[in-house]
Amino acid sequence: MPAGGDGWTPSQEVDASSGGSRTVNSEMKKLVALRVYKRRWFVLLLLCLLNCSNGTIWLTFAPVADQSAQFLGVTSEQINWLSLVFMVVAIPVSFGTTWMLETLGLRFTLILGAWLNMLGGFVRVIGAVWPSFPVVMSGQTLGALAQPLIIFTPTKLAAHWFPDHQRATANMIASMSNPLGILLANIVSPLVAGRPQQIPPLLLVYAVPTGLICFLTTFGLRSSVPPTPPSVSAELSCSEPFLSGLKLLLKNRSYLVLLVAIGSGLAVFTCVSSLLEQILCVHGYSDDFAGLCGALLIVSGIVGAGLLGFYVDRTKNFIEATKINMSFTALSGIAFSVVSLLPQQKVAIAAVCSLFGFFGFSIYPVAMELSVECSYPVGEATSTGLIFISGQILSVLYMVLLQGLTKPIASSLLSTCGGAVLSWKVPLLVMSGLCSFFTCFFVIFFHTRYRRLEAEEDATYRGEHADVPATSERPLLA
Repeated sequence: MPAGGDGWTPSQEVDASSGGSRTVNSEMKKLVALRVYKRRWFVLLLLCLLNCSNGTIWLTFAPVADQSAQFLGVTSEQINWLSLVFMVVAIPVSFGTTWMLETLGLRFTLILGAWLNMLGGFVRVIGAVWPSFPVVMSGQTLGALAQPLIIFTPTKLAAHWFPDHQRATANMIASMSNPLGILLANIVSPLVAGRPQQIPPLLLVYAVPTGLICFLTTFGLRSSVPPTPPSVSAELSCSEPFLSGLKLLLKNRSYLVLLVAIGSGLAVFTCVSSLLEQILCVHGYSDDFAGLCGALLIVSGIVGAGLLGFYVDRTKNFIEATKINMSFTALSGIAFSVVSLLPQQKVAIAAVCSLFGFFGFSIYPVAMELSVECSYPVGEATSTGLIFISGQILSVLYMVLLQGLTKPIASSLLSTCGGAVLSWKVPLLVMSGLCSFFTCFFVIFFHTRYRRLEAEEDATYRGEHADVPATSERPLLA
């Protein structure tokens, strides 16, 4: 169905010239009632702002780990926990968030997320004005509670507010706003907090937008779904109850392969984003350069996601696009594990980070759409939420594993690290090995039907062929 504004599109008009004598099949009536609203872009904007803001809170301290450790009087390992707390908190909270999205709806979930995000931002400011690591950690924890409420929603918003030919694009825009927040953190944190004493102003810079976003979400988001559905699947939506959906997912072999493989990919990118500054400083690279590499990682990822989202919206080649991009991501990860250990190789490191982001980050929104396709009619929040939970669990395991594999270096003339100098050679090789293994696992074992597209095509076919007997079957989409 072509996108429209707040009015009906020509294809939605019913021919009444015969005085209403024409009979219309009940399925066709549903198709006629499909409608899209301009306000869907405002709802998408609110989600993007929330996702972006929460991303800046998540990775505020990673690009300035040394300055943060000195200001708060703690070690670099403790500063890492300011990022790691997002993964730890998300694991138990995510199940409740999934239930909340499926039962209480998008509006309640996003408003709650906006308030938690705002409170977390301002609590961190208090912990910096009167320096206290526990208070700052409390603010981070509030932000961590908000993350699942925000980050689970792109597929549900795309499914309920956008027509089928815009779903992947809407999902891509909403999903990539979180990496955009990480990008802003990588740029703004080193610029504002070049010295330990500048940490309080930095936290205030991140806190102020949370208040404005909370106001817009609370008073601007009026409903969880539009008055009329934008697509056949939204019209026919009858998601399985939460517990029943979980059982179906655990019996779905294709979904379980996707769960593990994409979860591992999320964990790898979380580790790279959180540890990039500590990896590069050992070989003489500054915080500014580490921030630049982090920015390149995300900018190239957003560009890649935009191109890939546009492609799959029109071709529906979800599986092929995901497998190809995962393969190139694994190769880029191997290259990163090598060049990041070499001094005076800024161009090579920047190029590899760009490739790693271009192929890796772009997978996420397409994989989320693929999770809905292979698990339909399980609710969107349930299918995508479990993948996020998988990523958070593996992120904690990978972070602990990689930091545990580091070895102290006696001395290094090149090091720009503020604290102890650590060798990241073994952790990087292990990380690239994990990335390669799960890529091969996914490419070999993942096969699925596009269940949601099949349901839409079948409903459309029956609506357009009212004279087809109810027992007649049409071949489903391969």
